[in-house]
Amino acid sequence: MAKKVVIIGGGHNGLVCAAYLARAGKQVTVLEKRHVLGGAAVTEEFYPGFRNSVCSYTVSLLNPKVISELNLYQHGLKIIPRAVNNFLPLPDGDSFASITGVLDEEVRRFSNRDVQALHDYEANIAAVVPVIKELMLMTPPALNGAGLSDYFGLFRLSRRFSKLDRKQQQFLLTLFVRSAGEVLDDQYETPALKALFGFDAIVGNYASPYMPGNGYNLLHHLIGEVHGESGRWGHAIGGMGAISDAIVAEGKKYGVRYHTNCAVSEVLLENKHVRGVATSDGATHDADIVVAGINPVLLFTHLLDQDEVPEEWLSHFRQYKCGSGAFRLNLALNGLPEFPGRKVQDYLTAGIILGSSLNYMDAAWQSARSQGWSDEPVVEMLIPSLVDDSLAPDGCHVASLFCQHFSPDLKSDWDTKKEQAVTAILETVEASFPGFRSLIEAQQVLSPWDLEQEFGLVGGDIFHGRMSPEQLFSVRPALGLAQYALPFKGLYLCGSGAHPGGGVSGLPGHNAARQILA
Repeated sequence: MAKKVVIIGGGHNGLVCAAYLARAGKQVTVLEKRHVLGGAAVTEEFYPGFRNSVCSYTVSLLNPKVISELNLYQHGLKIIPRAVNNFLPLPDGDSFASITGVLDEEVRRFSNRDVQALHDYEANIAAVVPVIKELMLMTPPALNGAGLSDYFGLFRLSRRFSKLDRKQQQFLLTLFVRSAGEVLDDQYETPALKALFGFDAIVGNYASPYMPGNGYNLLHHLIGEVHGESGRWGHAIGGMGAISDAIVAEGKKYGVRYHTNCAVSEVLLENKHVRGVATSDGATHDADIVVAGINPVLLFTHLLDQDEVPEEWLSHFRQYKCGSGAFRLNLALNGLPEFPGRKVQDYLTAGIILGSSLNYMDAAWQSARSQGWSDEPVVEMLIPSLVDDSLAPDGCHVASLFCQHFSPDLKSDWDTKKEQAVTAILETVEASFPGFRSLIEAQQVLSPWDLEQEFGLVGGDIFHGRMSPEQLFSVRPALGLAQYALPFKGLYLCGSGAHPGGGVSGLPGHNAARQILA
């Protein structure tokens, strides 16, 4: 029986896969090119005394099965739910706040009609989310073809799908073929309410909310939970790196060996079987099994001998869609910003969304398509130091700004365009929070190109590939490759480029380990 396993990449999915395999008796080595484990789920000091989640920045999708089976809470992980899920400043000085249990009251301020529409929408979401959750834990079956009948037949694999009524089944199928904007326009009349949900459809997705097929993203960001409460978001004390640290602690219990500053340069093959990997320092690591936690584009076009890879796969991954339009700013602040308009209690602890309508979000994308960046970008700002004083000195704070849209197509040209992008971002924040710029002591700037070069996120894609119907379930990352085993014996994929896709869930790592051990 194969015993020696090498994991390429110490991102959270690679760490999850390593822990499961080691617990089952495998000899596991994790090789990470950066100086710290965790991939995009890391906490680092970016200015003396100021630490923050560098890339991923909030918790919801982390699967409770992974939390429980890997004993993450016992290893010190602590997650604090947001008191206010989201807060949207509006141009007229009003605001829209999403607070669990009282959203009806907020919606009623704008539209009585939308209160009932919200109930209908939430009922449909509550019905279909369990179907998606069940499918996310499955290994996708190989499709006989690429037709819609084969694709939608996947839903029948879920026992819960058969329990949906016809209207709920129709709602689920609609999300996979229509745009989020169209779905929300049909449902609601309040622009801020549509923006609240529409933001979920564009997070990590370089697209207008009106792009057909992105309705699924409305679901993907609603399947999470915090402490069993569905749809909630939270903060990991110590930042997102605390999640990775807890997974590593579980792996160490079972003897996983971790190597940082150790970039893999080649997957070694012999007669279509893997035999290990080579690293950039000239070393080799023998292995019976190699599991890649990296973007499949990097694996197929950079780490495998191109003469060994069938042209079918090379062609596919040259055209595989990556690029999330994301730009990250981490800021050291000497005080707290203030919205001069209508506030709610604890509003600064929310995910503050600067993007008050679907039209605003569409315009941000159109602007980026024409010139490379949005003049008025969509920004989600979090100030995690309000609930976690380990991140900043007394009286100071850190802010995470996740910003869209910024074209991944500029590639290295971002090195000379970042200043313009940062100006557009900060002017957008300043418009809602006057004086914000005067609070900034230091900043960490990560363009799409920086995210690719530093973290291996091709095109800055936080999901290792676009989350659209042609790259989901049995076609993620390609027809015939969605079962985690790749077309070389002993080679597997465990990163977000595998089912069920992106977000800090741990499920691609969990599912891949299950297949390897089957």
